[in-house]
Amino acid sequence: MILDIINKKANKYELTKEELETIFMGYLNNEVKDYQMSAFLMAICINDMSDSEVFALTDIFIKSGDILDLSFIDEIKVDKHSTGGVGDKTTLIIAPLVASCNVPVIKMSGRGLGYTGGTIDKLESIPSFTVDLSEEEIKKQAKEIGIVITSQTKDLAPLDKKVYALRDVTATTNSIPLIASSIMSKKIAGGADKIVIDIKVGNGALIKTMEEAKRLESLLIKIGTYYQKEVRTVISNMDRPLGHNIGNKLEVLEALEALKGNVKGELLTLSIDLATKMVSMGKGISEEEANKEVKENLENGKALNKFIEFVKYQHGNIDSLSIDSKVYNIKANKSGILKDINALSIAKLSESLGAGRKNKDDDIDYNAGIVIKKNIGDEIKEGDILASLYTNIDNPNFNLDGIFEIS
Repeated sequence: MILDIINKKANKYELTKEELETIFMGYLNNEVKDYQMSAFLMAICINDMSDSEVFALTDIFIKSGDILDLSFIDEIKVDKHSTGGVGDKTTLIIAPLVASCNVPVIKMSGRGLGYTGGTIDKLESIPSFTVDLSEEEIKKQAKEIGIVITSQTKDLAPLDKKVYALRDVTATTNSIPLIASSIMSKKIAGGADKIVIDIKVGNGALIKTMEEAKRLESLLIKIGTYYQKEVRTVISNMDRPLGHNIGNKLEVLEALEALKGNVKGELLTLSIDLATKMVSMGKGISEEEANKEVKENLENGKALNKFIEFVKYQHGNIDSLSIDSKVYNIKANKSGILKDINALSIAKLSESLGAGRKNKDDDIDYNAGIVIKKNIGDEIKEGDILASLYTNIDNPNFNLDGIFEIS
C-alpha cells in the first residue's frame, strides 16, 4: 500500500486525502520508514501537489496534535510568521509594537536550526528570561499585558515537526506546497484568527526566486480562505542581511535600539509594514489608520515600554544584557563603494562563530555573531572596518569570501 502511494506520486498522479493520511500518519506512528518517506517527499518536490492535496495535507498536520484554545481573549488574535532570514529580528520589534496598539499578541515560536538562532533562542539570550510558560501563565500574561512569546507548550502539529526534521536532512525543504502546509498548520493549530506572513526571497532565504515567492503567497492565501482565516503577506528581500546585527544577543540589542528610535533603514521599514498589517487586521481599520497608530507608538515610547514590561513578566533582566566574547574586525582590503553584502555568506560566517546550530541538540553561543559597520552605497577606504565579529572560539578560521563587494 505504501509503495503504491509513493509510486502514484512519482508518476504524477493526484493523491486522495485518505492516501495522504495513510502515508503521513503512518510515518508519525513509525509504521512508515524514513527511507520510504524520504522517497515520497522527493516525489512531491519533483512533481508538486495540487491545491486539494495541499488543503488535505494541512488538515492532516493540524489534526495530528493539539489545537490551542485562545477563546479566553475576546479580541481578534493576529499572528505573524516569517519564512526565515539572516538578521531577522522583526518579531522582537513587532510584537511589543502591535501589543502597545491594544492588539493582543500570543505567539509560539521555535528555536533555530541553521545559521542563526530562532526567536526563542534570541529571547533566551536575555539573562533569566523564561520561554517555557504553562497555559495558566500564558492566559494570565495575555490578559494583563496583551503580549506573550513562548516556546510550544502544547504538542502542536507534531507530524509537521517530524516531517520537517526529515526534510531538513534530505534536501526536500524547498517544496512550496510542503512549506505552505507547514506554516499554515502551525498557525491554525496555534489559535490565530488572522495571519500576516513575511515571505523572504533571495540568496539568504529558503525561497530563492520571485516566482517561487509568488506561488507561495498564492498558496498561503488559498489555505487561509479554505480555513476562513484572513492572510496578508509581504514579500521582502533577503539577498542582504536585515539590519546590522546577526547573532542572538546582538539581535536583541538591535531590536531594543529600533524600539528606542535609533535604527533606520529596511529593518525599521519592514517592521512598521508588518505591524501595520497586524494592527489593521486586529482592529478592523484601514492600513493607513493602523500605520499612523504604529508610528505614533514607536515615537512616543509605548512600544519600548511594552517590550520592557514583556521582558519583566517573563523574568528577563534586559539591563544586564551585554556581550562577553572576543572581537575580531574585518577590514577593507581596497577602497571603493560598498556595492553588496551577501546574506548567505554572512549567515555561514555567523554559524561558524557559534551563533547557530547544525543539529537540534547543539549548544548556541548567545554572545557570538556579527555587527556590520557599513551600509550599501557607503564610500570605503582601504583599512576601514567593515564588520566586527564576536566569538569565544580561539583563533577562528574566517571564510570571508564573497561577503563584501567593493568596487
